[in-house]
Order: sequence, then C-alpha cells, then structure tokens
Amino acid sequence: MIELTRTTIQKRTLWVLAISQIFGTIGVGVAPSIGILLAEEVTSSEAWAGLARTASTLGAALLGLPLGNLAARFGRRFALSGGWWLAALGALLLVPAAQFQMVILLFAGLLLIGSGSAISLQSRFAATDLAADDHKGRSLALIVWVGTIGTVLGPNLGVPGQAISNATGLHVYAGAFLIAGIAMLLAGLLVFLLMRPDPLLLIRENDRSAGAALPVRQRGSLKRFASELRNNLRARYAVVAILSAQVVMVAIMTMTPIHVTHHGGSVSLVGITISLHILGMYALAPAVGYVADRWGYRFSIGAGLAIFAASLLAGGLHPESMGWIMTSLILLGVGWSFINVSGSALFATVISKQERASVQGGVDALSNLCGATAAFAAGPLMAISSFSALTVIAAIVLLPLAAMTSLVPARAGAEN
Repeated sequence: MIELTRTTIQKRTLWVLAISQIFGTIGVGVAPSIGILLAEEVTSSEAWAGLARTASTLGAALLGLPLGNLAARFGRRFALSGGWWLAALGALLLVPAAQFQMVILLFAGLLLIGSGSAISLQSRFAATDLAADDHKGRSLALIVWVGTIGTVLGPNLGVPGQAISNATGLHVYAGAFLIAGIAMLLAGLLVFLLMRPDPLLLIRENDRSAGAALPVRQRGSLKRFASELRNNLRARYAVVAILSAQVVMVAIMTMTPIHVTHHGGSVSLVGITISLHILGMYALAPAVGYVADRWGYRFSIGAGLAIFAASLLAGGLHPESMGWIMTSLILLGVGWSFINVSGSALFATVISKQERASVQGGVDALSNLCGATAAFAAGPLMAISSFSALTVIAAIVLLPLAAMTSLVPARAGAEN
C-alpha cells in the first residue's frame, strides 16, 4: 500500500471515529447524571442506588476485554459498531425501566450502557492503527477531545427528555434514555457503513503481503494480556501510567462534590466545579497529543505527574477554600489528560501487532475496574479521615509511576 493511500484511509478513519464518538458519547454521558437520578427513584434505597450508580462502570470493565477480542478477530468495524449497538440496547431497556419503575431492567440497562464507555475508549486506540508513530499521540488525542462534546451534552438530555414527556406522556427520564439509545444506534451505524476498509484488518493484510512474520497467538485473552505486560517493559510503563491516573482522578473527583457541600457549597457550585474538571480532562487533549509526539511520552507523563502534584497540594493544603478546590479539580483533569493520553499513545505504539486489539481491550477493562474500585474506596477512606488525607493517599498511589518515570532506562520510556 502506498503511503498516500494509507494517509487517505487514516484521515477517513479519523472522521468516522470522530463523528461516531460525538453521537456515542451523548448516549454514554447520560448514565452518570440522569442514570443516577433514575437509580435513586426506582430503587428508593441508598444502598441499591449506590450499586446501580456503578453498574455502567462495571459493565465497561466486564465488556472491555470481550470487545477487544471481537476487534482482534473480526476487525474494528464489527467491534465498534457492535459495542455501540449493545450500549443502545442498554439505553432502550432504561426506557421501560423509567416508565414502569422496573429494578431488573434498571440494572441490566445500566450494565449494558457501559459498553458505550468501553467502545469510546477502544475508539481512541482505533485512531492509532494507521497513524505514523510520530502522529499517534495527536490521532488518539483527537478522538479523546471530540468526546468532550458528547460528554457535555449527555448530562443535559433531561431538557429534550422533558419535551418528549410533555408530548407523549413518557417519563422524563424515559425520554432522555430514548434519545441516548437513538444516538448510540446512529454511532454504530456510522461505523458499520463507513469504516471501510477496516484499519486493523488492513494492517494485517499489508503485513501478510509484505511477508512479515506474525507471532503465534497464545490461548486465552488474559494470558495474552499478561504475556504482553510480562515481556514488554514499555507496555508495563504505559499501563502503570493509565491505571495510576485513573485511580487518582476518580477517587478525588468522586468525593469532591460531597466535600464541597459539606463545607457549605451549593449544588450549582458543585456543577461548575465538575464541569471545569471535565473541561480540563478533554479540552487540552490535542495539545497533549502534540507534546507527546514532539517531546516524547515520558516527558509528557512527567508533566502530568507535576500537574497532579500541584492539584493534590492545592486541595490538600486548602481543603476549606472553594477557590482552591476548584483550582485543584481543574489541574486534576489536566494532569489526567497528560498521563492518560500519553500512556495510551505509548501503549498503542509498543504493543505487538498480533495482540494489539486484545490487549488494548484488556487495559481498558482494567482501567474501568480500577476506577470503579477507587470510587468505592474513596468514600470510606474520607469518612474515617478527611479530604486532605485522601489527597495524601492519592499522592502515594502516584509514587510507583514517578519512580518508573525517573528510574526506568530511557528506552523504556521513549516512544521509539
């Protein structure tokens, strides 16, 4: 395949991924907002509602590896479209769950909608399949960045949901999830119809045509994932970066609204703080991708660690100042962006071609699982200590990554 053709196909792939990501994340974005409100209404129990709140995250963790295996076997097109459609099914199950207050459908729907989160993550890796090594960071960051649009719009589906409710008599939450389901159906349809040729299958075909030797597959998805990490130092470094950033970000973000309200902050202040945090997570992603490509992944991960440190210091030293807490959350989002984008791009660069889709699904599943665990643990930890103590624990979590960044030989932290 001549380079011009590869470049043209890559541009087409990025367009398809970007547009489908916008539609898909509109649907995914409804789960942590309206999904929480629905869970509280349907269950009428804080304990059960708490489980329902984490169902979508658990779904993303459980489905990440199978969807990665689907991509490995049949290509990105089938995995991404199938994942969006599975998430759409989850959203549509939540329509009767809201309308008729059905607990079983509530849990099933939220679990399946987690497929959308898994596919949103897998889409960023799909953007790197045909990208040149010195452009993988920017390609991945573009897909992360456009997801901001859906992430912002999704939590606000209650407004058109109310309009549907007024016109049809549907419950307002049912109307919101109906819109979410349609959006994710469209995302899957766009990928299925337009992602041709499939970037992952195209790479394999080119390797076969060039006579490249491909490693023999091991049995078992988990064995392949574990083997890749055991034998690939740079992959281990990337995974530690991704997981560390996820744990720290989720733990602090989860407890900030409670901390703010306990210190007299209003609900609107909580909303503004979280919105600015999300903006920090995604708005600078293209710039982060450029930095990673230009100066190396280890440099940008180190920058993310420094920003994380500033965030934790701001929140830990000034826990009663809402201005400092807001600053802390913005920096937390930016630090996460630097480490997550850089770690993900490094991972996409250094993993073996034969195991690419499977192990990418594995790291996404592990990331979601770690995020869910961090969310569960953060509450009890802060209950028995304080918000400042939680920032100290978060800083300790970052120490292994800091050690790897400073001590691992240059070849283990560079992109080449």
